[in-house]
Amino acid sequence: MTSLQAIAKRYRAFVDEQVRGRSPIYVELGLAVAETPEILSFLAGLPVAKQQPNLLFAAVRHVCGVPGDGSALAAAIREHGDAIRAVMLSHSTQTNEPGRCALLMPVLAQLPQPLALFEIGTSAGLCLHPDRYGYDYGGNRLMPADAGDDVPVFPCAIEPASVAPQTYPTVAWRGGLDLNPLDPSDPDQVAWLQTLIWPEQTARADRLTAALAIARDKPAPIQQRSLLDPLDDIFAAAPAGTTRVLFHSSVLVYIEALEERRAVSDRIRAACDVWICNESPRVLPWIAKKAPTAPHGMFMLSVNGRPVAWTDPHGASLIAIGDRLGIRS
Repeated sequence: MTSLQAIAKRYRAFVDEQVRGRSPIYVELGLAVAETPEILSFLAGLPVAKQQPNLLFAAVRHVCGVPGDGSALAAAIREHGDAIRAVMLSHSTQTNEPGRCALLMPVLAQLPQPLALFEIGTSAGLCLHPDRYGYDYGGNRLMPADAGDDVPVFPCAIEPASVAPQTYPTVAWRGGLDLNPLDPSDPDQVAWLQTLIWPEQTARADRLTAALAIARDKPAPIQQRSLLDPLDDIFAAAPAGTTRVLFHSSVLVYIEALEERRAVSDRIRAACDVWICNESPRVLPWIAKKAPTAPHGMFMLSVNGRPVAWTDPHGASLIAIGDRLGIRS
């Protein structure tokens, strides 16, 4: 397979696995990329890690707005290719989706309290505040006791309804790491996060804005470091007696070698009491093989290396594997 064919395959997979049924314009643009040699050649001139669909479309949008169709996308790259390339090389897809907290809550609420939370790949730290957001699980709605009108409420279709959390976890400490932490008070960095939201998802963009306000008001400490570094010190500042919870979502996919991914997973598990992982099943095949076949386009939520649920990549739904979410290793 040539590099252009590999890129085309990647964009078709993006359409089929991520945006079909969620973003009609990105479906159209993704298929256009796969069928347009001019755009494929532009992408082939970038490092493989920078050829991601989300990164391309966000960079184009950042430079010249959302193209109306494939022809407009090709024209944008033809006319503004240098600027688009510069954005792609200097930025990354740090999709800081706070709606993913709706997936964490059913597990966090079961754990021995209080909790020390640590997130790998935390971006601006928005997922470090699950106890400060509202949730709508259909028949079960949770709101913080002091919630005002500005608190975001994240909808999550959950099956079965019995696994929906009834209470909030008690978070005694929170922290995270990222190669390039984003500042929720920096207008340029906030604009980039908003550009990563798919164009049609205006309600999701509004919830992001509300979550950013909470992160600005109550920032969590975020270290600039790699998950490939030693992790044995990440809970050093956490209070004694807390359950040390380490979580991540759509992060390990950026480690290309399967052997290295497994080694990092082993180090993550050793660094905490509870490891919550929300990734595509293909990223962790040794865990995915313990579960039934994944529904199309869904992520796998696992706890301490055991699959417990299928999840929407951005937190919109959770389907338990079995009739409940357990937390035993």
